[in-house]
Amino acid sequence: MSLRVERWNQDAVPVARELREVLQGEGYTVSEWTDASGTVYPPHSHSEDQSHWIISGELEIRVHDQTYKLGTGDRDFLPANTMHAAFVPGDEPVRYLIGAKHR
Repeated sequence: MSLRVERWNQDAVPVARELREVLQGEGYTVSEWTDASGTVYPPHSHSEDQSHWIISGELEIRVHDQTYKLGTGDRDFLPANTMHAAFVPGDEPVRYLIGAKHR
């Protein structure tokens, strides 16, 4: 299984509190994170399923030879043990929620 992306399709701006409630309702433990423009995370994996939900800014996640660009409101579903890297493009920081769920 690989990363799956769900695009934000609402007119409203995402509200962190509401996104956190959705993630928690799905069984995730949730943390909020901010990374500066240019931040790079080299290839790594996690022992738990993760979901990154973008509150503002952009994040690029690379899995194998595929790059997924997440913008405000977009969300990914990253299965446990998936090798991936991440990068914050552009001039703005990215603010996002990280949901972690053990199988």
